[in-house]
Amino acid sequence: MTESWIVRLPARDIADRVRSKQLTATQVLEAHLAQIAAENPKVNAVCTVAEEKARFWAAEIDAKVANGEDPGLLAGVPVGIKDVHPTAGIRTTWGSPTKADFVPEEDAATVLRVKAAGAVVIGKTNTPEYAAGANTYNDVFGATRNPWDLSKSASGSTGGGAAALASRMIALADGSDLGGSLRTPASFCGVVGLRPTPGLVPSYPTTRYFDMLPVTGPMARDVGDTALMLQALAGEDPRDPRTFPIVGRDFAGAPAKSVEGLRIAYISDFAKIGVEPEIDEICRAATYQIGTWGAKVEEIDLDLSFAREAFLQLRGQLMVTAHLDRIGLVDKFGPNLAGNIRRGLAQGPKDVAQGEVTRSKLVDEWTKVFAKYDAVCCPCSPVAPFPVEQNYPEVIAGKKMTTYIDWVAATFLVTMAGLPAISVPAGLDANRLPVGLQIVTRRHREEQMLALAAKVEKMRPIGFAPSHA
Repeated sequence: MTESWIVRLPARDIADRVRSKQLTATQVLEAHLAQIAAENPKVNAVCTVAEEKARFWAAEIDAKVANGEDPGLLAGVPVGIKDVHPTAGIRTTWGSPTKADFVPEEDAATVLRVKAAGAVVIGKTNTPEYAAGANTYNDVFGATRNPWDLSKSASGSTGGGAAALASRMIALADGSDLGGSLRTPASFCGVVGLRPTPGLVPSYPTTRYFDMLPVTGPMARDVGDTALMLQALAGEDPRDPRTFPIVGRDFAGAPAKSVEGLRIAYISDFAKIGVEPEIDEICRAATYQIGTWGAKVEEIDLDLSFAREAFLQLRGQLMVTAHLDRIGLVDKFGPNLAGNIRRGLAQGPKDVAQGEVTRSKLVDEWTKVFAKYDAVCCPCSPVAPFPVEQNYPEVIAGKKMTTYIDWVAATFLVTMAGLPAISVPAGLDANRLPVGLQIVTRRHREEQMLALAAKVEKMRPIGFAPSHA
């Protein structure tokens, strides 16, 4: 099969062409359905394809354009929805055999928003069981593979979305992020994943409205498309008490903004788990190149390793809360999810309290950093994509990991402080695998973060992942 040029278009170009009648939403959809048919058998990123519904929605958009109506910001753009976000009338499994045939009656908040913006929901993207894991595998659909090297992991838990984007099966993806689930898959697959400030994007439905650890956010192939989707997703929702108004905020225009005068700190390893030298070198070089745009870059050291255990304590409590009505099924869950729930059940109130006290100390340490700097850059992942059969990398830079979650400490130590962050491709390693740079800012500074990421992207393009048709 010859790959259609349409599937290589940025989402914002697709929307512009659909609105101006250069393309129809139906043409765009059919090109992406053909790409799924060609690529997905090997990559296994899209776990449920909603062809019939997607064709109906595309036809509706074409009718609006023909009648002179504006279909919306994401006009005709094919979007993949993470398989932990309910989609009315489309199977949603949470990657679990206990939900293998479940079809919701109601859309998640993010699904409603992309539909309202004129996007076409093309299907569901693969995830570990209930998004508990940093390698995308489950017993319902199997493993998602990295489009840059099919023997490698796409990371998780938004691994299906990242791999589908990289292999051009979709133009935008939604995802969720607790320990790094939008950022590490973006790093491994050479796309962009943004964890917003908690409350910027609504999460509905959920049992954790007052928890600041999990968020929902956008993923795309480049910074401009990520900003466009954030514009569509963000804003107050009366069903989610964490949300807030976004009047006057321009995410879509942020990538073009200047970064002159911003103070940037590069930190190689604030988690103190180690980082592979080649990855550190690529990320450091990318950060210092931001200086050519007028930013002031300085390398510093920071030790936040004291908070690693606290994340496990807080995550354990969150898992019990999230699965309270499913505790009796714990023996039917896979080892990652079951282990997290059992960890939460085994700890007591004092453990949870210690986690919260330590989190407050962590916030204080980040506050000191942002008193002097506008942004922090670091490797998003300390390792290159590892074999897809592995649950996690057991050794980093010669140092053995003590838990399966340690290797994503560079992302979860950001999560714990309630900070926004983005992973943007910073280059390819010697094996031509993507390396992601994580950029962290203060809360409510997403525009600044997008501007910085756009400069990295301009200086260090990585191109497209190979085709596997």
